[in-house]
Amino acid sequence: MTKTWLGLSMVGGSVLMLATSAWADSRAGEEAYRRGDFETAVKELRPLGEQGDTLAQFNLGAMYERGQGVPQDSFQAVRWYRRAAEQGLGQAQFNLGLLYNQGQGVMPNVIQAYMWVLLAAVEGIESAIKVQEIMMKDMTPAQIMEAERLAREWRPKGKE
Repeated sequence: MTKTWLGLSMVGGSVLMLATSAWADSRAGEEAYRRGDFETAVKELRPLGEQGDTLAQFNLGAMYERGQGVPQDSFQAVRWYRRAAEQGLGQAQFNLGLLYNQGQGVMPNVIQAYMWVLLAAVEGIESAIKVQEIMMKDMTPAQIMEAERLAREWRPKGKE
């Protein structure tokens, strides 16, 4: 299956990425989102996310974070972002790191936050590179070393 990025738009501190794919449900979810029919978008994206589609998982995380088509729910946002982040999607790693840093949907954890932001920076997410530098100012050297160790040892799911 081939996927291409259609666009990125900043909303509420995170990015929503829409993608096209060979699956009709993905196109239907994308079109529903563009129309502002968030409930339909969620219905179309959820099965794809459950099947492991990283972009659907990311988009569901963003929709839960913002309350688009679903009640705003930071715990569900973390759930969906984590699924995409664990597969190596840089923007999901960045958003998950921000939620750890802010303690939204998870207990605040500066080490986990920095680890995920660092992984996103390695994936080329420019915002992550900037945030990484800011986060380091509030961390001890031991915390930075631990987060860097975790990032070095991290492997995307299915690629261990």
